Amino acid sequence: MLSAFLPPNFDPRRPLALIAGRGRYPLLTAEAIRRAGVPLRLIALEEETMPELTATFPAGERVEINVGQLGKMLGALRQFGAGYALMAGQVKPKRLFHGLTPDLKAAQILFSLKRRNAETIFGAIANEIEKIGITLLDARSFIDDQLADAGPMVGKKLPVDREYLEHGIHIAREIARLDIGQGCVVRKGTVLAVEAFEGTDAMLRRAGTFKTDETLFVKTVKAGQDYRFDVPVFGLRTLETMREAGLSAAALEAGKVIVLEKPAVLSQAKAWGISLYGF
Repeated sequence: MLSAFLPPNFDPRRPLALIAGRGRYPLLTAEAIRRAGVPLRLIALEEETMPELTATFPAGERVEINVGQLGKMLGALRQFGAGYALMAGQVKPKRLFHGLTPDLKAAQILFSLKRRNAETIFGAIANEIEKIGITLLDARSFIDDQLADAGPMVGKKLPVDREYLEHGIHIAREIARLDIGQGCVVRKGTVLAVEAFEGTDAMLRRAGTFKTDETLFVKTVKAGQDYRFDVPVFGLRTLETMREAGLSAAALEAGKVIVLEKPAVLSQAKAWGISLYGF
């Protein structure tokens, strides 16, 4: 089986277009897709996609677009003869709201949205992709081995009481339900910080300004999460930020949070004495 997250009728002979945002997540996804033998094409986003990834594609199998060029994206998907598309990697949130230069197609979509946030914008883009007969895949596809596992991943057990873990999970799920963010930091039943527009790293740094013994970072997803474009990621940068902030434990929702470059993350967490637990 190529991946547990692929649709039952997935045809590995049809080209798959990777719509690549920031960071190493798209690079690792591309490597996994190639190992699976699926024909791969690239839609790179200006000032977002890593040049190292773009360079691995021949000129005829890639296109670079501005974040707001939805019409050009749809045209490229048709030109590639893609049967599938997969979004991987973040776009800086402020790029969606400041300095965006939408083409006519994107402007029509933005004008139609009553609420403009990352979820509604990417949801509308996803719908436009599927309108032209292309299946937008679950963004966890092909990287099953990079997901958080249930139970202790680093450390024999989580170094906080179970009731404090449950409290953290409850708070994280509530802020996710309210569409505020997907993570929080708690300590002995007290909420130190919640994730919002500024992102995970800024939240962790904020939490680090308080007393940090027995603190817990919790990362979750919302009910009804659209995994086509919104998958939470925990990677080496987040781990480094935890260490700098003096936070020594994280609980990640198993099977739903991506632990990017997982072997390296687990090894480094062990070396730094940071406990990782999947719930």
